[in-house]
Amino acid sequence: MAKLTTATRKKIPTGQFALPGRRYPVEDAAHARNALARVSQDGTPAEKATVRRKVHQLYPGLKQQG
Repeated sequence: MAKLTTATRKKIPTGQFALPGRRYPVEDAAHARNALARVSQDGTPAEKATVRRKVHQLYPGLKQQG
């Protein structure tokens, strides 16, 4: 997974983030996996559900994490 610079992150369309406020970028499968891992550590149950739903929508074959 490539590190996102501020400039690169700003170029990502808003639809490529799992949560409002441009939180949890999911522009590729590596970032989607990372979003699942991070939200499982720090997210509320509602945030977890939203991130899982968005990741599954964009990457249906990606294994979901708890």
